[in-house]
Amino acid sequence: MLPMEKLEQLSRRQGELEEMLCRPDVLSDRARFNKLNKERSDLEPLVAAVGRYREIVRKIHDDEEALADPELRELAQAELPDLAAERGRLEQSIQLLLLPPDPYERKNTILEIRSGEGGEEAALFAADLFRMYTRYAERKAWTVEILSQSESATGGFKECIALVTGKEVYAHLRFEGGVHRVQRVPATETQGRIHTSTATVAVLPEADDVDVQVEEKDLEISIAASGGPGGQGVNTTNSAVQILHKPSGIIVKCQDERSQLKNKAKALKVLKSRLLELEREKQDAAEAATRRSMVSTGERSQKIRTYNFPQNRVTDHRIRLTLGKLDRVIEGDLDELLTALRTSYQAERLQSAGVAAADGSALAPLEGS
Repeated sequence: MLPMEKLEQLSRRQGELEEMLCRPDVLSDRARFNKLNKERSDLEPLVAAVGRYREIVRKIHDDEEALADPELRELAQAELPDLAAERGRLEQSIQLLLLPPDPYERKNTILEIRSGEGGEEAALFAADLFRMYTRYAERKAWTVEILSQSESATGGFKECIALVTGKEVYAHLRFEGGVHRVQRVPATETQGRIHTSTATVAVLPEADDVDVQVEEKDLEISIAASGGPGGQGVNTTNSAVQILHKPSGIIVKCQDERSQLKNKAKALKVLKSRLLELEREKQDAAEAATRRSMVSTGERSQKIRTYNFPQNRVTDHRIRLTLGKLDRVIEGDLDELLTALRTSYQAERLQSAGVAAADGSALAPLEGS
């Protein structure tokens, strides 16, 4: 059952916000206007769903009354199953919208990709993954800024750290964290044998200054000459910055910019996001007894997905989803995969809150959650 009294209150609140946003005193106060406008924007999907729910309930009531009319009975009987199904979907959607919002959903993302088992082939696969996410970002009109990278001898990535900015980046990419496995014939393989390699992906919500406070006394900053590819200017400049956060033991290095200050700023950005992730994991662990969460299970140590090139197949092991279009996925066509993962996560949240599926059955959570 939906909490209709609460929904009525929220609908009234949206009406109040619409009126307040037109008042001169609110329009002249930018901070207050932005705060109220955000609240109104957050309520919009819920109020729209409630409006549609009321409309469907009215139609069901009318059709049920029409069953007594011989002339209308057949039409009503034909409409009722679809209306009942939509009512169930709306109830589930409304319950989901009523759950406490994830504070990180709308944040930008620090994306970290590292080669794993497999030597040079693993580094090439890490580069393929970065390209895949870059192509997906282009489809979403996001911006990708490389913060740090370390190339392998064959042009792959030993490590690549990037900042992805745009609308709801973390909400879309949050489930990409983990071990990705590739099965294919490397370019250097002369006998056509299939090799298995891995790369790890970490997805961190970008930390704002209000999220994480870092004390200068807790930092040990080292400066050195940049190494690796990048041109003579980079290699001869003492611009590489390494930051050790002494309380956590986290070390971050950035050397991509010729400017020492820019490298320090980028390194601090990555450090704060890693610290925010540590805090988030602690909170998730504390809640694990009452709400199982995919992101609290240490998924980064698990093989979450396999990319099988000979069979043009990609399999996400958490939701047991296999798609026969790896050629499109590796080019950034990730919507089907990411939508399925997000749907499964939402089902887990609803199940943890004691909400049944629209068809009355238990909702299946992500495997391993």
